[in-house]
Amino acid sequence: MSVPIAISSLSICTAVAITMLALPATAQSSRDEPPLVPPSAPGAVLQGLDKVTARISTFPVATDEEVSFGTLSIRVRACHKTPPTEPPESTAFLEITDTRLDGDPIELFSGWMFASSPALSALEHAVYDVWVVDCMKASNSSPDNSG
Repeated sequence: MSVPIAISSLSICTAVAITMLALPATAQSSRDEPPLVPPSAPGAVLQGLDKVTARISTFPVATDEEVSFGTLSIRVRACHKTPPTEPPESTAFLEITDTRLDGDPIELFSGWMFASSPALSALEHAVYDVWVVDCMKASNSSPDNSG
């Protein structure tokens, strides 16, 4: 009988963890947030979790622009979004480095991240998690020529 209780407790813990990740981040001071990027600019919308403070931040990153999240430097090289006729998917090619106190940057991640499967290709860091939410502008959308 203790097995169902353990499974039930595990299920509750999992549900609480998922709920905590889904909650919006609390407002931070404007100096901690990266500059806003116009919605028409190509790039990606990312989210980052600071595991020490349990704060989730959402930040837009323009293509080939570098932003900081804690000690991480994040650069988006490309972002692709599937057309509306296909299953929804946003993928971004990210380069993430960590700047330590000694000043030497360490490359932590370089590759594609998938919005629908963040664990498939994830950043492994003791303090921070970063994942793709969406593309700011679909890379394969045709320009609007409707006049």
